[in-house]
Amino acid sequence: NFSVFDLLKKSQDATDLLTEDLVMVEQRVEPAKKAAQVIHKKLLGCLQSQLGLDTERRMVKSILFHLSPLTLDLKKVLEMCCFMESHLAATLSDFELKLEKEVLEPLNKLSEEDLPEILKNKKQFAKLTMDWHNARNKSQASTGPQAKQDGLKEEVEEAWRKLESIKDQYSADLYHFATKEDDYANYFIRLLELQAEHHKNSHDFLERNISELKDNSQENNYKGKVYGEPLLTHLYNSGREIAVPIQECVHMLLHTGMREEGLFRLAAAASVVKRLKSSLDGGVVNHSEFTDPHAVAGALKSYLRELPEPLMTFELYNDWFQAAGEKELTDKLEQFKIVLKKLPSENYNNLRYLVQFLSCLSEQQSVNRMSPSNIAIVLGPNLLWPRMEGEAALLDMASASSVQVVAVVEPLIQHSSSLFHEGTVPHSM
Repeated sequence: NFSVFDLLKKSQDATDLLTEDLVMVEQRVEPAKKAAQVIHKKLLGCLQSQLGLDTERRMVKSILFHLSPLTLDLKKVLEMCCFMESHLAATLSDFELKLEKEVLEPLNKLSEEDLPEILKNKKQFAKLTMDWHNARNKSQASTGPQAKQDGLKEEVEEAWRKLESIKDQYSADLYHFATKEDDYANYFIRLLELQAEHHKNSHDFLERNISELKDNSQENNYKGKVYGEPLLTHLYNSGREIAVPIQECVHMLLHTGMREEGLFRLAAAASVVKRLKSSLDGGVVNHSEFTDPHAVAGALKSYLRELPEPLMTFELYNDWFQAAGEKELTDKLEQFKIVLKKLPSENYNNLRYLVQFLSCLSEQQSVNRMSPSNIAIVLGPNLLWPRMEGEAALLDMASASSVQVVAVVEPLIQHSSSLFHEGTVPHSM
């Protein structure tokens, strides 16, 4: 019987039986197990919720979630803080779910199952190596009867057979570990990627809304203004998913404008458009009062144009053009889907609603003369423009509308069913 200390002391004898490349692999197994264990333990300590919880239960456990109700009795502008804290709690919950599935689970399996099995075989290999050395030395030193020497020789041969068997298994384990090292490294890389993604999403959300929050803190009375307001502010204050001008104007156009020639291209009386905008700002719209579809289309265009940030966002300005530049249609649509996923949810929902309506409108192009290309020409510059100020921005909007914006908006309308496959098309709204 040998103690663990004896086995470890003799492990060099076992290593001598391995090839040089396996010796190098063997030296990396134990550090890999320790790294996986330490990272797994530290990450568990960082989680604000327990393993295995769904998103809703994680949010309830989140400090951010419980911070939000503290402001409910203060000024209304601070309610926006509640909304933002809840959003951050949801972002954190999503991050922890991904972290649990893509990092914690594989790290736990690596440190508690895969690597311990290799280390177990290593210990067995060291023990059997020592058994074989001892049997061989005992046989070589024997001077007794031939029968005894034959028995000792059989012990040496049996010890060697056992050693060969475990050596094959251990060598296979080490080769397998060597082939999987890149996968193991990717667990740690994925951890960094998830952290970067989480912090970026949270930072972008806060940056996008912090100036808006400051503005609201200076205006304690929200009067329900819609035109010229940031999309998120309007949606939050109105409790809607789709902006009032978009939903109301689409609703009216579905009933009165689908077969109207030159919709969005022909101008209406400015006084009628102004009156409709005032009604939308006030939240009271008498549909029977606004029967001119060109005025309704004008009010919709005006809302999109007056947004502080375009519906398709400043941040993704270049991404849209890069996606539209793909030669193959399949590649182009795949790139569009990637860009759409980058849109904030409020922008995505409103863009989807609007584009699906525009797709329905283009289906009547034999009557209304508004093909996807024509729609993109007149409406595209109101959906996407660069982050610039003053006259330069207006000039740039005008030049960009000719080719680049059309190249982006036209395929969105043409292929809306595949790009925006979820949700309900405006026909039924």
